[in-house]
Amino acid sequence: MAPEHYLILLTFLWVGFVSAISFMEAWLKFRAPGVTLAIGLSIGRLIFSGMNKVEWFFGLASLALLFVSGFFGDSMAFFLYIPILILLLQSIWLLPAMNKRAELVISGAELPKSVLHFYYIGAELVKVIMIVSFGVTLLGTL
Repeated sequence: MAPEHYLILLTFLWVGFVSAISFMEAWLKFRAPGVTLAIGLSIGRLIFSGMNKVEWFFGLASLALLFVSGFFGDSMAFFLYIPILILLLQSIWLLPAMNKRAELVISGAELPKSVLHFYYIGAELVKVIMIVSFGVTLLGTL
């Protein structure tokens, strides 16, 4: 298979991975019997930390394949650069802030409502839309 075929495969695996975790697991775990807020937050911290690492694999592998396939400077690469920028912002700001807040709640602190989860959901939506747009655009080049 050509590098762009692997890139297409990786692109849609990335979308499926993010969608399953962010849009299903994240809220379903709180519906399980016996899962308290503290337990749900502990599980969420573990899962989202792992997801972040896997997403970096997807992002960096996608960049490498983009380079090898000759599409690195192509205008459609913009659709891939935005999700990687979002991933960077999530890694250095949003996830650490959410983890700190979760630790406080787990330890029993009562905190006022926060907009961090809304930022995260919005970032995930933009990321998924951009990755799908990249994959569809790439499919159109074959």
